[in-house]
Amino acid sequence: MTHEVLFQRACAVIPGGVNSPVRAFNGVGGTPLYVVSGNGSRICTADGRELTDFCCSWGAMILGHAHPEVAEAVSTQARAGTTFGINTPGEVELAECLCRAVPGLERVRLVNSGTEAVMTAIRLARGVTGRKRLIKFDGCYHGHSDSMLISAGSGLLTGGTLTSLGVPRHVAEDTFVAPYNDLDAVRRILDEHGRDVAAILVEPVAANMGLVLPDPGFLAKLRRLADSCGALLIFDEVINGFRFHRSTYSAICGVQPDLYTMGKVIGGGLPLAAVGGFAVFMDRLAPLGGVYQAGTLSGNPLAVAAGLKTLELLDRDAPYPGMTARADRFAAKVNEAAAGTGTPLHVSAYKGIFTVFCADNAMRCLADTRRCDTKRYAKLFHAALDAGFYLPPSQFEVGFVSAAHTDADVDALADVIVQFCKETGRGQA
Repeated sequence: MTHEVLFQRACAVIPGGVNSPVRAFNGVGGTPLYVVSGNGSRICTADGRELTDFCCSWGAMILGHAHPEVAEAVSTQARAGTTFGINTPGEVELAECLCRAVPGLERVRLVNSGTEAVMTAIRLARGVTGRKRLIKFDGCYHGHSDSMLISAGSGLLTGGTLTSLGVPRHVAEDTFVAPYNDLDAVRRILDEHGRDVAAILVEPVAANMGLVLPDPGFLAKLRRLADSCGALLIFDEVINGFRFHRSTYSAICGVQPDLYTMGKVIGGGLPLAAVGGFAVFMDRLAPLGGVYQAGTLSGNPLAVAAGLKTLELLDRDAPYPGMTARADRFAAKVNEAAAGTGTPLHVSAYKGIFTVFCADNAMRCLADTRRCDTKRYAKLFHAALDAGFYLPPSQFEVGFVSAAHTDADVDALADVIVQFCKETGRGQA
């Protein structure tokens, strides 16, 4: 069945024809894809095409699609029962596994999505501190709870501006938005409002405005600024966690947050996320404390089984060096071609994730990424798609190299983009 027919049917019963806006291809144009199966680094579409997938369910499929051991773990659990709304041994095992792997993770609460994890972390920070205001960073995405659908306003000290209808205006007034990597902006907010700030929330490695790395010392100084005003520091590691190595990014940078949110990899491809941190804060959650959070499907047995098996295989097979090497190899090959052809294109890569920026250099903040040529990226996306490769359908998302990708996979994608550079260099696009 064609994608066009499926999309027409979907539009009649689903808002915009999609269950998540980024799937709508608004950033690149064209008709959204429909996938019927996946295996390893490949996905098969409803119209019978096979594509090499560099989106990997937005990072969740770190081992590739339908890994046989993960599939068997889920199948075994499904035969035993899919949900009970009652505690299961697997929940305990997964929580213990996470606490062993992550510095400062003394307690962890399993939830169903990254949005839910962030929402809970924010409520917990407010409950612990008795304060209501937040600091987040422009270009960092933390799900679609009200407090997070805020972008930078015209003045830092007046709070942010709403980015969605349906969010109360007073919510924007309680959320300050600073440019990523801009410590002076954070200091200015804290100088004026530090006594009211409950939490500073950040993606340690930003992955929702394309790949943007923290400046040296940025996260450590955020830690000191949070301490200086009595706010909690929250690391949103929904994408970062277990993506770069068998722990969180905090273990790489040596900065200890008060609370974490995690997701993607720890669910092994099924809906599962977590909020956790020091016991002194986490024990304020119900039923021990007065900060309420609950969920019928939290710690779902299928998701727990997939997560446990994925973390086990990451230990056993140690795929991280290979993923890093392949992403770096891809970036080097494309960047060399872009420089040689004068094409405004730069691949940023870090430990297996990457962004093909249609710009001349790496990015430091959202203002930089907004200067990217999104029309050029749309052309690049469709050139890759026509050649059999699925990239993120947005200039502002990251791509992923999974454990299932081979040297041949990344080299073939690089060859397509190198050819794109030759055909669309300066004066050619």
